[in-house]
Amino acid sequence: MERATRRPRGGQSLAGLRRTAFGPDYPPTGVPRPRWARLRLFAAPVLLLALVGLTAAAGEYLSDNRGMSGGTTLVLAVAGTAPAALAPYRPLWAWRLALLAEFIGTAGFTATESWPWNPVQILAFLFVLFVVAVRAEPTVSAWCFLLSLLPVWMYVPNRANAWGVTVLFTALLLVGDQVRRRRRSQQELAVQAERSELEQAKRAVLEERTRIARELHDVVAHSMSMIAVRAETAPYRLPELPGSARDEFTEIAGSARVALDDMRRLLTVLRQSGDRALTAPQPGLAELTQLVEEARAAGVDAALTASVPQGAVGEAVALTAYRIVQEALANAARYAPGARVEVAVRGTAEEMSVLVRNGPPVGTPERPARGGHGLVGMRERVHILGGELAAQATGDGGFAVTARLPHGGVL
Repeated sequence: MERATRRPRGGQSLAGLRRTAFGPDYPPTGVPRPRWARLRLFAAPVLLLALVGLTAAAGEYLSDNRGMSGGTTLVLAVAGTAPAALAPYRPLWAWRLALLAEFIGTAGFTATESWPWNPVQILAFLFVLFVVAVRAEPTVSAWCFLLSLLPVWMYVPNRANAWGVTVLFTALLLVGDQVRRRRRSQQELAVQAERSELEQAKRAVLEERTRIARELHDVVAHSMSMIAVRAETAPYRLPELPGSARDEFTEIAGSARVALDDMRRLLTVLRQSGDRALTAPQPGLAELTQLVEEARAAGVDAALTASVPQGAVGEAVALTAYRIVQEALANAARYAPGARVEVAVRGTAEEMSVLVRNGPPVGTPERPARGGHGLVGMRERVHILGGELAAQATGDGGFAVTARLPHGGVL
């Protein structure tokens, strides 16, 4: 009885949702597949060869002890071993065939034999019962075992042997049920771990978006303040303006002030409990040199190449470029100690490109590299601007972060 792969609501796999949250290059780690599914490809040829040998042994036993002809011997031998080949794939159908073979296998039974079935058929039937106990639900397994005892009590001449088989079947049922429970609990733990990691990924995205929104608030608020100030001072700077134009500038200044008040309220909603108000100005391209110098002081062999036309980049784009370089330098120091890091920032009137590339690590990293919140923040920032981000390993064992940030002017 196969169990369906668990999927969250919406039909998408948990691994797929995790890659959606962290990005397409996040390492996928899906729910571990059942052991039967992993071994099926390699075990099938070995099991087939073993069954061919056991079928031949069963045929020889029937021929020697019951004096059966070749055709009858082949049919009984195959009927006794074939369910074992089917059990890993369709355990209940295998049990049905094995139960039918129990009645057929008693043909030609003589008083000189201890059991009505040949030894190979007995072993194959026990294997099928064990697989049923492991794969089927407890109620189904119990009924299968009870029905399997009918031919035992019908054909086994020695009652002591029949009681022994009953005890053996019971023990097999209990062991198989424990194995089934253990496998199910492992699968449940894997699913819960996957869901927990998915929730962490979603929470990381929300936290990064909130932080980005708080930072962009300062950028937009500065531009809105400039609009309000220029609109309010226009009548004094331009005394020849007509009255209608003065009224228009007054309305523009009032709308800008209302928008600023609404943005402050929005920022209050986004601020989490315990967050301190940010009073320092947001960094931009001018602070990149200081950022690289601080990385050098911390032991990172970093070099900066910047070529951006004066006034060609808006504050939001500059802030995004700064944060990408900041996070990439931190990752290089953490995961590639001793490696040289090259930072290149180039801009035009249409877009800006950011490249942070490090070579292979010289020392031992603090911990293995994996997708984290840093990549989440980079992607969210670039996505807001409608740009593109690529973060991937290089052929020489290093790592490169490349971003393309389009912009339409200065905020």
